[in-house]
Amino acid sequence: MADQSLFLRSKVIVEPLVDRFFAWPYTIAPVQAAMNLAFLQVPLLESYLQSPQVHVAASNNPELRGGYFINIGEERADEVRDLLASIKRDRADMLRFAEAIAAGQELLRANATGYDLTPLYPKLPQELGGLVELAYDTDNQAQMRFMEPVIYTSDVYQESRQSVQLSFETGIERPFILSTPRLPSPDVLELEIPFRHSGLEELFKTRVRPTTLSHLRDALELDETQASRLAGMLSEEPSLAEDRHIDAGGRIRYFGHACLVLQTPQAAIVSDPFISADSSAGDRYTLDDLPDFIDLVVITHAHQDHIVLETLLQLRGRVGAIVVPRSSRGNLADPSMALMLKNQGFPVIEVDDFDEVEFPGGKITATPFLGEHCDLDIRGKSTYWAELAGKKVFIGADSSGIDPQLYRYIKQHLGTADMAFLGMECDGAPLTWLYQGLLTVPVTKKMSNSRKLSGSNAEQAAAIMTELGANEAYIYAMGEEPWLGHVMATTYNEDTYQLKQVEEFLTWCKDRGIKAGHLYGQQEWRW
Repeated sequence: MADQSLFLRSKVIVEPLVDRFFAWPYTIAPVQAAMNLAFLQVPLLESYLQSPQVHVAASNNPELRGGYFINIGEERADEVRDLLASIKRDRADMLRFAEAIAAGQELLRANATGYDLTPLYPKLPQELGGLVELAYDTDNQAQMRFMEPVIYTSDVYQESRQSVQLSFETGIERPFILSTPRLPSPDVLELEIPFRHSGLEELFKTRVRPTTLSHLRDALELDETQASRLAGMLSEEPSLAEDRHIDAGGRIRYFGHACLVLQTPQAAIVSDPFISADSSAGDRYTLDDLPDFIDLVVITHAHQDHIVLETLLQLRGRVGAIVVPRSSRGNLADPSMALMLKNQGFPVIEVDDFDEVEFPGGKITATPFLGEHCDLDIRGKSTYWAELAGKKVFIGADSSGIDPQLYRYIKQHLGTADMAFLGMECDGAPLTWLYQGLLTVPVTKKMSNSRKLSGSNAEQAAAIMTELGANEAYIYAMGEEPWLGHVMATTYNEDTYQLKQVEEFLTWCKDRGIKAGHLYGQQEWRW
């Protein structure tokens, strides 16, 4: 088998890990990773070890789905204890850096009163030396700006934290990615390599073109046991869909959640790729349905369900470039997606509002993204306007209609959209659910609950459509697809407020002759 031409099997999944926790932007970007490690993940592990049975019971309670509970049986508590000990030992520098950030913020709160900040630099914790700038905004509020490119070259960024697990999709929902670390398992291939490792690119290229086990063994630096396990993940035949390319016109396919694949015979664009590997299910498009080459991947924002490294790693080597919105450069809540992805080996194009990126036969224009980030100063977010095969498509992601006049400016600049894709998760999680590790000043539960990760409700979505003047409107599934539960951890029923709002919006569209739909699973548009 060593020199036989082989493909990666359809149901193989990858879980990229950072200190055994699932990798997403706030656990990879070094400043945010340190904060989450110190103030979220370490306390979570400590809480589990105090009462494993409570965590397991809570993890299996539907009413607590998406909560910060570790779903690992008590019989493996010693492994969790070892993980915690290794983090405290091997990541001591990172933990001290996080504590230094908190101390630096307190220093500013106590001493930055509108006067010269120069005397405060010697008082900063030594871990911050050379890595931050102190500055006032024009309202005289002081802040620390992190020099992200420098920090990626420092000891704070540790690629040794990274590893990859390969296994088969079983159809059983995986534990929630924000809470449960992934321990070794007999049916999992462990790769102790960083995400940028060239061997991963060689491996995932075998979804579309064959290679040999011998080549992959060398590329991934595998031992005999690892190579044997990888051999079971390879097949003589590809599992690619025959209709993954088109010969004429244009096509959009909905791959689930906020993922669209826009195609012409000359090009392919993918938005927020979050794609299933289970081609046997028959109710969704999967990795097998992707075109062999993707000109552009566009990322709308840095939430864990929109920049999904589990999918992106499998596309490296098949993508012309990943288009990401420009961050605010050094804001604690707003890490640079461009820096993060470049350090994982991806080609990246960074865009501001109304920047254009051309591809064969069309172009993508970055458009403003409003709201959905708990009122934090996060600028690394963008919607997109795609022009291809004579169609204009607005890719709205979770952008909110809280100020619909914004979309009037988009229309004035770019014209009338033919189709609009919108997010209507209009009662999202509170501030502390996603950002608690970054908050150095506690907030009340009432305050946190008032600031949510919410997209548009029916009224706001209608206002967006009124301003855009689009002829068709489609609402993304909002975590309803069960095969994405390990990331979304959402539960709805027919009486859920969000679904009622979607129904209200669809009625609004119907009354005005606007073609509309609530997406789920797979759907296709051809012209």
